[in-house]
Order: sequence, then structure tokens, then C-alpha cells
Amino acid sequence: MKSLKYLVVVGALVFLFAPSLSAADAQPVVIGLQGPITGAWAYEGQMAKQSCEIAAELINKKGGILGGRKIELRVVDDAGEPKTGALAAQKLVGQKDVVASVSTYGSSVCEPASNIYEKFKKVNIGYGVTAVRLTERDFKYFFRTCGRDDSQGKFFATAVPKKFKAKRIAIMHDNTAFGKGLAEDTKRALEAMVKSKAVSIVYYDAITPGEKDYKVSLTNLRESKPDVWYFTGYYAEAALLVSQARDIGITCPFVGGNAAINDEFVKIAGLKLAKGCYMTNEPLPGDLPYKQAKEFLAAYKAKYGDIPSSPWPIYAADALNIIAYAVDKTKSTNSDVLAAYLRDKVNRVPGITGPIGFTAQGDREGVPFYLYVVDGKGKIVIAK
Repeated sequence: MKSLKYLVVVGALVFLFAPSLSAADAQPVVIGLQGPITGAWAYEGQMAKQSCEIAAELINKKGGILGGRKIELRVVDDAGEPKTGALAAQKLVGQKDVVASVSTYGSSVCEPASNIYEKFKKVNIGYGVTAVRLTERDFKYFFRTCGRDDSQGKFFATAVPKKFKAKRIAIMHDNTAFGKGLAEDTKRALEAMVKSKAVSIVYYDAITPGEKDYKVSLTNLRESKPDVWYFTGYYAEAALLVSQARDIGITCPFVGGNAAINDEFVKIAGLKLAKGCYMTNEPLPGDLPYKQAKEFLAAYKAKYGDIPSSPWPIYAADALNIIAYAVDKTKSTNSDVLAAYLRDKVNRVPGITGPIGFTAQGDREGVPFYLYVVDGKGKIVIAK
């Protein structure tokens, strides 16, 4: 009996004086990032990775979440390819400690990836995926922090013909889920103006991404004599198209969709050709007026020397932020709890890109669009 009492006392003393497991010592909350770290869109993927790293660092410096647990970012490369996108999603859902994912850049890559996340009941928030149909599938676990193509198409119809006094409009896409979707939504948004004969769509066709010579398509476009030319594909093709178009005498204003122009576009096309090219886009990082944006951009610039040149990396950072916010507020990493909270409870939560809230479908609410232009110094600024 004496021995038993002795063991109880010693055990109690060990418990009292042993170091307790603080929140800082607890396992981190792991959030995945799926994006094109390599491949044709690696420029965007690298910025998204860096942005999510900065967002996680800022959260951790402020004490983390759930009383002190740190955020850990786990990155998987999808190379900007649909098949690889599904495999990347498979990798992340296979890791049990990943509570949710920021996923991805490119609607055609996101679509098969989001099917995997949905199948395995894992919250995933797209950051550069604007195809309307992505939120028309009645998915429970899919959200996005960016806008939709139909909103951008309506903005084009409202702003661009008026800006350029354009009557004859050419629309070119690249047959990707994003590019074709934005072209179709823009065409739809112009229907009333076409019926009233305020404008006419004189060219509507597609190119094949990844090719080096677009002269045949551009010759057909030139013969249609457009007043303005809208390209709804990605920046690598946009730079090549502008260069070849000017070579064959196409002089009308070039307007890109929100994946067509960034600093890499200016670099590939060269300042002489990039200058005066326009773009319909969500607010670029430097034009965000919010306190959270200023804090984020200061930290990003301090680490990487400059701020991101497109909005998508910032939407990725906001996707990570809102996942961390939902985990902290619900005190849960359960996918069903998080999905319900994001859909029903998140309303005007302060974010880098402005107040964050989601519709019942999982769309971001209230995303504005601006018309941008490349100025004489190669900077992308809001057009007057």
C-alpha cells in the first residue's frame, strides 16, 4: 500500500512539474496549395506560392489560429495541365493532415481537380478560375475568391465599345474552358447592342494555344476590319498575337481578358508593342485600398522586391486567409463544418482584395472590374 501511495505522489509531481504542451508546440494547421509552379503558367504559379507563404507568415506572426497553432503551407505542382491537376488534387486529399486547399489557376485545370476534392469531401477554394460553369455543378466543397466570366463579359460590353467608339468588334479565344467561356459570355453580353445595331461582331474565332505562328487567324481578323480586338486567352499567346498582328498591319486597339496581360506579357511582347494594350480585369494589387492589402503588399515587397503584377496571387492569399479564418472561428477542421460556415456565415470578412463573402453556389460576392492599359514605362495602370 505504501508503494502504491508513493507512486501516486510521484506521478502527481511529474504531472505538475512536467512542461505542458502549449499551443505553439501543437501540430500546425496544414493548408494545401495547388498551382502551376512549373509549365506555361509558372509565372503565375510562383507568385501564388509566394503570396500564400506571405499570408501564412503574417497569420503566424500574429499568433496563429486556434489559440496559437501555426499555419503550414503544403504546395503541389499541377503544371497548368488538366490531367496533372487531377493528380495534384489526389495528392493533397491523400494527405490526412491537409484540412483544405487553395486550388488553382486555370478553369480547365480546376475542373477535374475540383471533381477529386468533391469526391473526397475536401474544401477547395479556386483563386484564378473564372469559368461560370464551375459553380453551376451544385458542389458542396468548391468556392472561389475571384470573379466570374459573365461579370467580365458584361463589363466589356458596358465599357469597351464606349471607350473606343467601336462599332465593329473582333473576339478571339483559345478554346480553353476560361478563354472560350469568357468569349461566349462577352458575346452574350453584347447581344442587345448587336440587335439594336449599335455594334456588330465582325470576327469570332479561336486559336490553338502553344503554337508559334498565328498569321492565318490574324489575317482573317484583319480582313474583318475591326475597331477593337478582344482576346480572351492567356498572356503567352497574347504577347505573340500582338507582335504578329502589328507585323501584318492590324492597328486597332488590343484588349485582353484578365489572363492576357501581366508583367510577363510586357516582357515577351516588348515595351514598344505592349504599350497601349488594354485589359479588362479585377483590381490589380497596387490599386487595392484596404488596410489588409497595404500590410500584405508591404510584406511581399520586403521579401521579394516588388508586388505581384496580376490579381490572381492575391486571390490565392485571400483563399488561404479565409480558410484559416473559418478553421479558427469554427474551432474545427471538419470539411462539412468548414463548407457550411463559408457558405452560410462568412459575410463581408475583411480581406486583402476587399470584403469576402460567398453566394449559395460558392461564388465570391461583389467583385469589381476595371479597364487597364500598359503605359509608356511598361506599367499596368487604370485607363482614364
